[in-house]
Amino acid sequence: MDEIRPASEAERAMTQLTPRAEVEPRLLTETGLAARVGAVVEPVIEALGYRLVRIKVSGMAGCTVQVMAERPDGTMTIEDCEAASRALSPVLDVADPVERAYRLEVSSPGIDRPLVRRSDFDRYAGHVARIEMAVAIDGRRRFRGVLIGNEDDSVRLRRDDAQPGETAEVVLPLADIAEAKLLLTDALVAESLRRGKSQERENERESRDARDVRHSPRKQRDFRREPGRIRNAAQHDGE
Repeated sequence: MDEIRPASEAERAMTQLTPRAEVEPRLLTETGLAARVGAVVEPVIEALGYRLVRIKVSGMAGCTVQVMAERPDGTMTIEDCEAASRALSPVLDVADPVERAYRLEVSSPGIDRPLVRRSDFDRYAGHVARIEMAVAIDGRRRFRGVLIGNEDDSVRLRRDDAQPGETAEVVLPLADIAEAKLLLTDALVAESLRRGKSQERENERESRDARDVRHSPRKQRDFRREPGRIRNAAQHDGE
């Protein structure tokens, strides 16, 4: 007679995740160790209804694995970060993509966020971005200026450093972009505040007739992995 064993915490976590509709793929993805971590993290994040923005593995504090995620509308609350942390920790413990002790950080993309999907360049049109190309355009790889949006398979950007006689608008192929990021401006901060207040009102409506939610000052939940267990340690996200 086969032995019946209780389900592990990771198995229980995975069975509770509900498959979601197809998520818009990222154009900019990781390589190496970060890519191995992403292969474990992304299905869990998407099943929760979030989108993976970036995975970064650094030597900070020994070893830190940063998972940056967001809702489809670009927001990510404290409660969202905590929900993602609870789902990810047992799955990562079993998959073990990092062969050393590490700290896991789950956070929002922040205001001056990376742009990793085609829709990001349209959503943040009108804001200033810095784009680095893998392939040079007219002899240069770095561009800075106001995003105009997508055009076929390219991004249009109005350079803020164009000299007299130079064409200010450039067309940058999406396939050749190595890195893209918003730059902090007053307009971007104001829009972020508007989106945050709108999301707060939506959350209040959703939870008005549900249980009371205690708010925590934490922006993220960290996990330090050690052989055989994960130790939870709270840490504030210094955005």
